[in-house]
Amino acid sequence: MIWIALVAVSLLFYVLLGIRLYRQAMAVLKDFGAAATKLGHLAPAGAAPLAGELQSPAALPGAAVFASPAQMRHDYDASKSSRREDRRQRRIQRKHDRGQPQSLRDLDLN
Repeated sequence: MIWIALVAVSLLFYVLLGIRLYRQAMAVLKDFGAAATKLGHLAPAGAAPLAGELQSPAALPGAAVFASPAQMRHDYDASKSSRREDRRQRRIQRKHDRGQPQSLRDLDLN
């Protein structure tokens, strides 16, 4: 009698474990389907961009992984100099708005 009860309890345990595992697998597949649907709307990496999108390869997420180090160095230096020039232009504009000269040669010392 005891063996029958032990086998019945273990079978019940395995059935409940199987049901739990099945539900978790279905939840994972549902999340995977939602993620695939969400990512399906993005353009593939090799696809041509639309007319309104940027033509820069840096606009594509993950493009840096496949780019050459020389290209990435060039992009970094170009963006760095662009940011530096933007700061310089803002500084010049602030000084101009305050009526301050850019340098001593701009002063009228006569």
